[in-house]
Amino acid sequence: MEQVSLVLFWFSFALYVGATVLYAYQFLLRRQKVGWWARFLTGAGFICQTLSIGANSMANDGTPLTGSNQLVLASWALVLLYFVMEHVIKIRVYGAFLVPVAAAMMAFAQLFGRSGAGTIAPDPTISMQLDSYGVGFHVALIVFANAGFAFGAVSSALHLFQEGQLKHHKTSKFGRRLPSLATLQSVTRRSISLAFPVYTAGLTLGIIRAIQVDVNGWWLDPRVMVSGIVWFTYATYLVLVYRHDVPNRTASWISIIGFVFVVIVAILARTLPSGFHIFGL
Repeated sequence: MEQVSLVLFWFSFALYVGATVLYAYQFLLRRQKVGWWARFLTGAGFICQTLSIGANSMANDGTPLTGSNQLVLASWALVLLYFVMEHVIKIRVYGAFLVPVAAAMMAFAQLFGRSGAGTIAPDPTISMQLDSYGVGFHVALIVFANAGFAFGAVSSALHLFQEGQLKHHKTSKFGRRLPSLATLQSVTRRSISLAFPVYTAGLTLGIIRAIQVDVNGWWLDPRVMVSGIVWFTYATYLVLVYRHDVPNRTASWISIIGFVFVVIVAILARTLPSGFHIFGL
């Protein structure tokens, strides 16, 4: 089954790369038929990736929560969220930005997963305790939430670019293909509004597990502390957007800063050689 999983993995990666090329072509030239084929390849890649994850899970009696597998799961969640949001908001330009990210995450997963670079061995006693208490569900929630935050960060970056173009009375072929400022901001709000409660649930579950296994000083782990900063940043975003009518530019920067902290957590979890909260590559 591992061989089947690997073959399906590379099939899905190739389909995502092909979709990326078609999305870029469709985004620049607005050819509807090309856009249909891009979405078809993305859907086929998503199915292959789903089957690959399933085959890998069967081969290993569950999906190991290594750094490489987390990247694969994150890319899968990002594509799934893309399809959901596309169906809800009826905007199809996001594939040109999100599918390449998913493909890049898969490439990094394969590169670092096979090279063994950055391998960290956490305390086996703590690791076994955490696994026995179902840490997988905690990780899955965080992965899905991070996909939503990534979606919001992309929308925020596009919003800042579009706003800068309008502010300086400039226009470009790229800018003309983007949705309106109101639409971009709406997508950001929806993405973060959906991801935040999922992230909160994931953090809560992680805290409960840490308390149950009685890990001394778990709250002092840098990964946990930065995760708290992520939560606080997005909580601030939601309060300011829905209660205080903060300027859209400010809201966009908060969204991007929040995702920067998400990336920092991902790096810390794979590079710090000590602590209980380690998911090394």
